[in-house]
This record gives sequence, structure tokens and C-alpha cells, in this order.
Amino acid sequence: MAATKMIDIRAGNVLNMNGTLFYCLGRDLNTPGNWRAILYLKLKNMTTGSITDERVHPDDKVDVVFLDTKDYNYSYKDGEDYVFVDAETFEPVTLSGAMVGDMMLFLRENDSVKITFYEGKALSMELPQTVTLKVVETEPGIKGATAAAQTKAATLETGLIVQVPSFIAQGELIEIQTEDKKYLRRSKEGK
Repeated sequence: MAATKMIDIRAGNVLNMNGTLFYCLGRDLNTPGNWRAILYLKLKNMTTGSITDERVHPDDKVDVVFLDTKDYNYSYKDGEDYVFVDAETFEPVTLSGAMVGDMMLFLRENDSVKITFYEGKALSMELPQTVTLKVVETEPGIKGATAAAQTKAATLETGLIVQVPSFIAQGELIEIQTEDKKYLRRSKEGK
């Protein structure tokens, strides 16, 4: 940790404020005429996920922390928890079901994620932007249907339900955006 003046804080920094970690989403320095400058920070609490606006003095000091992000592969479910294995060292780390939540609907065994740590404790997990999953249940494909046609619900191998174009058939591999659960395209993967 390094004590830094608030004026030097930039978007993307992680701050330790009274033992709580905050991710800086943005900043705005206000210098109203002959008054003292005021710095407004938009902060995301890394524990709760809540976003707050803080008003601070530019000369105040805060601890800037550095996080460690590593690549991990999903291994298996252990009760309510999930076990991931470091892609380089093969050391396991267990994440709680509460931390992982609905993100598991995008993961199959051996799929890759990024896990962020602070002082050896896992803080968060990040999915890849897109994942490829197999359609296990949907209405039959309509011959001659185009991408602009109507959509239908499809259940994927992880239990995730998404809207897909009507030409997608059961057994096909499709790419899904993890951010908004939207269908992108048929996959070129040959799994």
C-alpha cells in the first residue's frame, strides 16, 4: 500500500478507506473561484458492489492498493462452494456460492475465468466476454429462417436460458455474451 494524495487518484485505482476497498470509477476536480478545491470521487465498494459519490479535499491522503489478478479454470462444485484451479501452478482456490452467483450459468468444467485477490483473499471473479455453450433444449429449427426472424427460448448445457434465432437447433454450439446474456452467433468450435 502506498499513501497518495487524493488529487493523484485516477479512475481504475483501488483505495483502502478505513479498511474497506473501493474501486475508483471516476473523478471530478471542482475549483470554484477563490474557494478551496474540492474533489468528487465516484467509488464502487468492492465488497458490497454499491456505488457512492465521495467529496474529499485534494490534499487528503489515502492508501492505494494493488490487486493481483490471475487466470483460473473452473474445476468442480463442492457443496455450496466452487473450486477453481490456477492455470499455471494448479493450486486450487474455493469461492463461495454467494460470490460466484449466477456467473456459474456461463461456466463448464475447465472454462477460464479471472480471479482478483487482495492480500491472498479472493475479491471477485470475472468471466470472459463471450462463452460457447451447447443448446440442449429448444423448439425445432425452422428451415429457411434468417437471423432477422423471430427468436425462441433455448436452454443451454449449464441451465442458462437465452433467446436465439429460430434457425438454431438442439445440439448446436452458440456464442453468448456474458454481460447481457445475448446470443451472438453459431460457434465455429468443434466440440
